[in-house]
Amino acid sequence: MHIGTWLHTLRHGTHIGTDMFGNKYYTERKARAGQRAKRWVVYKGIAEPSKVPPVWHAWLHYTIDQLPTDLSTPQYSWLKEHQPNLTGTKFAYKPKGHVASGGVRNASTSDYQAWSPDGQ
Repeated sequence: MHIGTWLHTLRHGTHIGTDMFGNKYYTERKARAGQRAKRWVVYKGIAEPSKVPPVWHAWLHYTIDQLPTDLSTPQYSWLKEHQPNLTGTKFAYKPKGHVASGGVRNASTSDYQAWSPDGQ
């Protein structure tokens, strides 16, 4: 966390809750007249926005006003455990045909034919 964020949080913020990743969520103690109170997150460790769970994301963006700690989020069998954004890591998704995956893919019937000036 930058010193400016830390000072702003200390001076103006009220701790609202903490998610499963250790990220802490804050809201302004006193909103300006005619405006809603600002909300923000202080990440644990590296600032990784993809580590904000969906219910906390909804709260941060004023989609819901009820605190995620008060919500009972349904658990479905098809839900997967959260993974951070893996782009740029060795675990990033590389489809078949990607240069890092060998660069070879199966031909398809919709492959184009390169234009040539001879018309052949």
